Amino acid sequence: MTLKDQITDDMKAAMRAKDSERLGTIRLLLAAIKQREVDERVTLDDTAVVAVVDKLIKQRKDSITAYTQAARQDLADKEAAEIVVLQAYLPARLSEAEVAAVVAELVVGASGPADMGKVMGAAKARLAGKADMGQVSALIKAALAAR
Repeated sequence: MTLKDQITDDMKAAMRAKDSERLGTIRLLLAAIKQREVDERVTLDDTAVVAVVDKLIKQRKDSITAYTQAARQDLADKEAAEIVVLQAYLPARLSEAEVAAVVAELVVGASGPADMGKVMGAAKARLAGKADMGQVSALIKAALAAR
């Protein structure tokens, strides 16, 4: 069963359970997946669906920051609840030590900060959906600056 099929089944289960909060979030996710499929004229595989979920989570985190600054805790709480629902569709995250080990392995052939793009591209291919790419970028930047 593909990840997209699992999301569709979860939507049906949320409808039966009359769980409107979860249902709304899953519908937003399916709409984002469908939009990307229509825009690119492809059927998304599990890796691409994970990328869509990651993007939606990042948007929710940015919204939480904005709502917190605007003293709108009710809206921030709603976004946090959506993040919890979305995170169920991500693969298990790597620990910080595992991410650091992968980054150390990737920067071996790099000569310095000029190779940031090359190393980041390799890191995205290897860690997409498994780690927070902001954290990965910071680790790569620190490792390249030390060279």
